[in-house]
Amino acid sequence: MRTITLRNLPAELEARLEAKAAERGWSLSKTVTRLLEAQLLPPSPPLGGRRHLDLDHLAGSWSREEADEFDAALQEQRRIDPEFWE
Repeated sequence: MRTITLRNLPAELEARLEAKAAERGWSLSKTVTRLLEAQLLPPSPPLGGRRHLDLDHLAGSWSREEADEFDAALQEQRRIDPEFWE
């Protein structure tokens, strides 16, 4: 795999890349690679070969905190009230 050096990045772009990396818990290199892949490589079809495009742009867009908050909300919804099972 080849190494690429990026020079003279605008300060705002550098800040956004660093923020995205921190948000995801990724290295800066992995963040740049993933962003380039998302823009330049064709998406691979999911298992079964059928691809749905309606919500694909949201996949992977949550921060760890947002995902944890969502999971906590689901836990509450999945709770079974014992009085309803008698």
